[in-house]
Amino acid sequence: MTATALAELESKDDLVARARAAVEQVCDPEIPVLTIADLGVLRSIEVAADGALEVAITPTYSGCPAMDVIGFEVKAALIKAGIDKTRVRQVLAPAWTTDWMSEAGKAKLLAYGIAPPAARASRRALFGEDSVACPHCGSQETEKVSEFGSTACKALWRCTACREPFDYFKCI
Repeated sequence: MTATALAELESKDDLVARARAAVEQVCDPEIPVLTIADLGVLRSIEVAADGALEVAITPTYSGCPAMDVIGFEVKAALIKAGIDKTRVRQVLAPAWTTDWMSEAGKAKLLAYGIAPPAARASRRALFGEDSVACPHCGSQETEKVSEFGSTACKALWRCTACREPFDYFKCI
């Protein structure tokens, strides 16, 4: 590899690292305690053949209304970081899954009062959850009130022990 090619590669790596630092701070507009990195929505950041920085994001479900806002916020974060030539594209395959959420993100959900999705090994993806722990008191004595909560990716549950309602981030 020539010195010029090596310098260009290093500068691309620096650009991607600077972009990642900026983009990983973008919050989900529906759950502001989570970043798009916490959610696993941020798929990749790379320099395209034309020199533009390309960020790929995946919606939590197709038709998610937050994706336009997330795309706008990603571009704004990149501009603020001094990166002007950018593209944000949505990637639908493979489909997003709650398995892509970080453990830190799940802990943030719980602290915010939203029950995080069950771990892959313990969930019943097609048949629903037998019980969901209350994020307020920890009780397993809970019941589903509605398949849909404040957003389509959450279900509304109620704790029969402390009587508090709460959202559950559905396993997908």
